[in-house]
Amino acid sequence: MTVVEGTQTYGASSYEVARIREDFPILGRRLAGDLPLVYLDSANTSQKPRQVIDAIDDHYRHHNANVARAMHQLGAEASAAFELGRDKVAAFIGAPSRDEVIFAKNASEALNLVARVLGDSAVGDRGRIGPDHEIVITEMEHHSNIVPWQQLSQRTGASLRWFGVTDEGRLDLDDIDSLITEQTAVVSLTWVSNMLGTINPLETIIAKAHSVGALVVVDASQAVPQLPVDVAALGADFVAFTGHKMVGPTGIGVLWGRYDLLAELPPFLGGGEMIETVTMASSTYAPPPARFEAGTPPIAQAVGLGAAVDYLAAIGMDNVAAHEQEITAYALGALQEIDGLTIVGPRTAVDRGGAISFTLGDIHPHDVSQLLDSRGVAVRAGHHCAKPAHQRFGVQSTTRASFYLYTTREEIDALVSGLVATKKYFGN
Repeated sequence: MTVVEGTQTYGASSYEVARIREDFPILGRRLAGDLPLVYLDSANTSQKPRQVIDAIDDHYRHHNANVARAMHQLGAEASAAFELGRDKVAAFIGAPSRDEVIFAKNASEALNLVARVLGDSAVGDRGRIGPDHEIVITEMEHHSNIVPWQQLSQRTGASLRWFGVTDEGRLDLDDIDSLITEQTAVVSLTWVSNMLGTINPLETIIAKAHSVGALVVVDASQAVPQLPVDVAALGADFVAFTGHKMVGPTGIGVLWGRYDLLAELPPFLGGGEMIETVTMASSTYAPPPARFEAGTPPIAQAVGLGAAVDYLAAIGMDNVAAHEQEITAYALGALQEIDGLTIVGPRTAVDRGGAISFTLGDIHPHDVSQLLDSRGVAVRAGHHCAKPAHQRFGVQSTTRASFYLYTTREEIDALVSGLVATKKYFGN
């Protein structure tokens, strides 16, 4: 790869980091001490381009109203803008139908929705989940894809099982045939680990799960922002992700599900707009997606998410993925040159996303983070809502640097310089 005046070239296409960075107002911010911001916490939340900020601002200034209930002009405009956001998301992820896209407040709510309604209804030939069934997850999951399944197993009596993780930070598939069996009702796993950075072999796991009649739920919170996604080709039954990690606003997430399954499932919450009719004795429910969107939805957030989808589509997700892989490979190489630094997770960029967790000798990750922050470098420290994965590697917490479409090599260099300075500060 060559870098010429801020333009990074991938074959015949160009990826202009310098130009992209101009779209993100916050990246030009100076911090205390007049230090430039080096933002390396995008796996936590991404920064927002002016196109998204302007779309939300314009909605509130000129079109604000509730949706699907007001008959005046503003209501019609707001409803159209909200549903246009759904159309854009559906196209972006390759959904066969816009009615398969459900808006939630984040990926956590989307995953909780699936876990709850699957336990409340008999689905397909397997029947209602009960003590004779098993739910399979993995040891590298975010808590949002662990706790809801623990709760489901507690409610139904189903057994909870999980894939282990190898020393390299990959899923251990050696036991796949004994883990996914005729008793398996649901397999739920992350596409890209938020802590290890691992990209999991979904094709293999989905095929095995479907061969025994199990449903597959994918947490794509780290995947949709950085990889081309086609849910129809993927073959999963449900896919959850969140807006704020893909240059969109906070307060909105997405659950995609196969329409035939969604139409079988009961509501998650009760309230306005998710009904067909209500009497004092009983209620009937609207078809998907309205059935799962009780109450006033995240209207401005859907407008902003639509703008985020437009922004990413204009750049091209193939280009985003290529930049993510290149900048991650550069960071992996640079970090492994630091004496005493240990990367927790895959140490090459092959089948890997742009989040790198590490320890720095015996220096506490919170101290590492604070000293980096004093130099203007923003990273995350802690367990990253992935305590079982940390326990697997015998560490309580790690420091995590994560990258995105606007990250530069110079920012990686600033991270490395800060880590070297941190070692010297602690006499290492």
